[in-house]
Amino acid sequence: MDKLMDNPWFIKILALLLAVLLYSSIPNSGDVNVPGKQSSVTIKDFPVKVYYDTENLVVSGIPETVDITLKGPMTHVQSANTLRNFEVFVDLTNAKIGKQKVKLEVKDLSDKLKATLKPDTVTVSVQEKITKEFKVEAEFNKGQIEDGYSAGQPIVEPNKVKITGAKSVIDRITYVKATVEAKEKWKETVTKEATVQVLDKDLNKLDVTVEPGTVKVIIPIKDNSKTVPITVQKKGTPPTGVTIESIDLDVKEATIIGPEDILKDTESVRVEVDVSKITENTTLDIPVIISNGITKVTPQMVKATVVVKKMEEKTVSEIPLKIRGLSENYDAEINDPVNQMISLLVTGPSATVNGLKPEDFSVYVDLSSLSEGNYDVNIRIEGPKDLNWKPDKAKAKIKITNNNA
Repeated sequence: MDKLMDNPWFIKILALLLAVLLYSSIPNSGDVNVPGKQSSVTIKDFPVKVYYDTENLVVSGIPETVDITLKGPMTHVQSANTLRNFEVFVDLTNAKIGKQKVKLEVKDLSDKLKATLKPDTVTVSVQEKITKEFKVEAEFNKGQIEDGYSAGQPIVEPNKVKITGAKSVIDRITYVKATVEAKEKWKETVTKEATVQVLDKDLNKLDVTVEPGTVKVIIPIKDNSKTVPITVQKKGTPPTGVTIESIDLDVKEATIIGPEDILKDTESVRVEVDVSKITENTTLDIPVIISNGITKVTPQMVKATVVVKKMEEKTVSEIPLKIRGLSENYDAEINDPVNQMISLLVTGPSATVNGLKPEDFSVYVDLSSLSEGNYDVNIRIEGPKDLNWKPDKAKAKIKITNNNA
């Protein structure tokens, strides 16, 4: 064996056999790590960094990511793809204000690799950065307010914020709002944290920095209802022979909801009862009528109980006509009516009219201011309440004589 090892041809043949054996043991994948073999890989969405004066400038137009293709020796390509310890950047440290086309660059990449960027150039806008103070307006959905309540003027704390951005963007600011959102209905004062939104005239959100980014919004909520009496108004004329004695409601008051100034001037609501077709006691369901500006009333319907009196006519005859107020020095004679009696056509509730008698009425003429002579004197009548009557004679012919003559 020592002699064979000293033979150079034996060593050469042995080395060749080992090389063939080693080659045959490697899989034929096409990606053999052979020194000098070229490869490529494309990395999608590789982040882009930008260098500029962040204190005084605002830059726009730089893509957040690019696609980069690496070409070169396989080992270097694989290492760069795995470690990604290189950087794609845009250098704007010496850029001037305005629009300009700039090239994307790569650094910290092996010089054995070639990088291709897509895109490799971009048009950027470099603008002056400014900070301006704006007032914040609170915004909320009025549908969040419970019925019967209203919202006062919202309070924002702090009510002003500092907004920083490109001058052209700051000039576009139209609205600075803090929108309050909630799922529940509100019936008492609300305090919420709200994010400040900066919008242009078309309500597009603007790319700016807001300090502070959130504010406290206080929305005062107050009761916006009032309790008022319900009044009854009659419509039409009752049928002949029917008198409406009373109309009573099952509910005497209503709660109304509306703007504060309208509530202040509203003292009552009403119901209207059409009495033109009512001939007997009845109960009606009728709506409560509200004035313009009132948005809601409770209850909306009430029951009205109508009590009627049916009227009848009756002639009460032979009611004696008496004399009152005649002085002791005079005598009086009733010449007409001859029998010193009158009749009355009486109208009133059936229960009262049916039982009437002549003695229920007092019929007389008052002669207290008259002296001797002939007179036509008005006939006066006294009788039960709630009745109407019409005498068959309105005047009496009276002759007064002096009894001392």
